[in-house]
Amino acid sequence: MAPTLSFILFTFIPLVAGFAVPEPKLDAAGPEHPLITPSPTLHGGVTRTLKDRRGILDDFKGNVNSVLSELGSNVPSYVASGVPNFFQGFPVGDDVRKELGLDDSQVSALPTSVLNIPSYANWTDQGWNLRFRGNVYKQPNTTEEKLNDLANVFLIDTSVENLPPDQAAQARNLTASIFVIQQSNENVTFSLEPAPTAGASGEQGGGGAVTPSGGSQEINLTYPTTTQGDFDEFVHIESNGLTDGNATSDLQRVNVYAQGSQIGNATSYLVPPTGLTLISDIDDILRITKIYQPKEGLLNSFARPFVQWKNMPSIYANWSRSIPDFHFHYLTTTPEQVTRNYMDFIYKTYPGGSFDTRPLNFSDVEATLSIRKYLLDRIFETFPERKFILVADTSNSDVMKAYPQMVTDFPGQVQCIFLRNTSATDDGDRFPYDTSGFEKLDKNSYMFFTVPDDLTNLDIQNGQCLNASVQQNLTFGYQGLPFGTNLGDSAGTRSSYTSAWLSVLAVGLGVAMML
Repeated sequence: MAPTLSFILFTFIPLVAGFAVPEPKLDAAGPEHPLITPSPTLHGGVTRTLKDRRGILDDFKGNVNSVLSELGSNVPSYVASGVPNFFQGFPVGDDVRKELGLDDSQVSALPTSVLNIPSYANWTDQGWNLRFRGNVYKQPNTTEEKLNDLANVFLIDTSVENLPPDQAAQARNLTASIFVIQQSNENVTFSLEPAPTAGASGEQGGGGAVTPSGGSQEINLTYPTTTQGDFDEFVHIESNGLTDGNATSDLQRVNVYAQGSQIGNATSYLVPPTGLTLISDIDDILRITKIYQPKEGLLNSFARPFVQWKNMPSIYANWSRSIPDFHFHYLTTTPEQVTRNYMDFIYKTYPGGSFDTRPLNFSDVEATLSIRKYLLDRIFETFPERKFILVADTSNSDVMKAYPQMVTDFPGQVQCIFLRNTSATDDGDRFPYDTSGFEKLDKNSYMFFTVPDDLTNLDIQNGQCLNASVQQNLTFGYQGLPFGTNLGDSAGTRSSYTSAWLSVLAVGLGVAMML
């Protein structure tokens, strides 16, 4: 019986992920304004360790390229690059116009909309500085038939026509949010008002923040939107009834309304200089996505309603209620065009908080691998006196590298790291994960866990990060490999790990090709 494409892909996808990643190649953009924030240039048992390794990396690269060629041009870029991310290569600007057959007059007649991403403000000697982040675009009037055709591009082994009506509608809506026309050189104005509520933390108000007694004002951004319609800028705001950041430990929330747009609204948070911030990934830690299974991942993201992962909302709700002035920040590398569903899900299911998403100038696979570290660096640098709890899962290679690196880059700021071990609880996750970055960290400063209840009764406010009843079994190398194999430092150098990993997978791929 011939091997299926998915079997082959899942056998060799992790191979390429072990290769060195080049520096990100970002879309060209105009010169930065001197004062604008610069864009990036941008529980398992004991397992055996392989001891016999051969240097076959170069040979295996050739084998992978050969297999890719044989599979043809239908192999997505994220597979070829070892990145389990199906949100790549979205069309922008003129590409959308051409695809939809729109001329200048038709585009000009469309109303302007604003994607306004919930953000945060920091306190300095000059007062509060609020980050404004989002995109200005126009939404074409696209027929249902055309949206079906466009949505089918993102689906595997099915089509919009074969989905239940509610899922088909969601697929069309999400596709419409992708096929928008970004507006460059636009000047954006916002109105600020006190925000009475945000999020679903199980407490009145949500998100552990308070409603300020004032803060109403109008803000004109200093610089127009980029060539891709993005804006990202810290702007000084007047107090107007807001409490100074050096006089309170409370988070204050304000509603931010984009003038001239009916859907450009968000809730942002004024975060004091000191305190505790949780930075949380979303996919496969807060909701069931299965990014490691592209077919399921696409359906779970494009068509199916978002579903919480087990009882994770109760964990976050308890933290929000029990930890004073706890700031929640949600960081996803999902591109900004499709983040409205994410924000809606979070605000209905988890404590309210600020957001970070992948901006448009991180447009290819290599850049995608660098965006998480860039966004982490930015918030750490914005709040140098705050401490951070980092939460994610092992299916993201960038997380496995970036999270332990933050401990080194920002000494004393990382309070705890929590990582869901997806491969230990979901046999569909065939992506290995590299734990070598944790070898030199304090063993009590992080925990790999399998179910949300592993996080209960931990005093994270005072730095208790490890539940002693949860086995760790780290080898400080690649883990979750085929055939129950793990690699660790006791057997050699990192280059040896990679060679052994590829050797194991070479056997698996060879068997697959012979079936």
